[in-house]
Amino acid sequence: MKSQAAASGAKSAKAAKSTKTAKAGSRAKAKRPAKGSAAGKASAAPAEVRRKKKAPTEINGFAVGDHVVYPAHGVGRITGIDERAVGDQTLQMFVVAFEKDKMTLLVPTNKVDSAGMRRLSSRETMDAAITTLRGRARTRRVMWSRRAQEYEAKLNSGDPVSIAEVVRDLHRNVGQPDQSYSERQMYEAALDRLAREFAAVDDTDTEQAANKLEDVLRAA
Repeated sequence: MKSQAAASGAKSAKAAKSTKTAKAGSRAKAKRPAKGSAAGKASAAPAEVRRKKKAPTEINGFAVGDHVVYPAHGVGRITGIDERAVGDQTLQMFVVAFEKDKMTLLVPTNKVDSAGMRRLSSRETMDAAITTLRGRARTRRVMWSRRAQEYEAKLNSGDPVSIAEVVRDLHRNVGQPDQSYSERQMYEAALDRLAREFAAVDDTDTEQAANKLEDVLRAA
């Protein structure tokens, strides 16, 4: 009888122990996130590293730091390439700074040709402008308002040879008739525009370039 009671007690203790172990295991399973759950995925997936897209430094042969010529404003420098939202589109823009005018212009990278923006002229083109300055002035006998329109069109063409024609035609040496205020303004604008491109091509400053151009005019 005693041996039966002892065996029965041992069985009860063993059953209680296994019940306790089973409960502990179930609690551990309950705490562990399910394999397909969001929590499980979050813990399993590596942290995503987002890298900021690096801005380009060159597009279509134009690079940040390049001097360029924009017809209506003359020589500027590309200071950056940005993306700007225009309506429902995102456009890449050249940021062109014009130091003298303290102005910044945004030129869409896909509209460079239609906008007229170009690289600096070659040495051959600048030599052709010098040859033009040495030529004989051509003044049409028409009203100044008409000539001013023609000069303005040449100035805004951005072509160094055409601008040199304006400088040559409006230049006055000692002993020649004085210029009107409007003529003087047009002359100085054309000389400055031409000198800036010469300075950029020769890697010098604008004042020195302007002095050299006027020396050519006086010697002609």
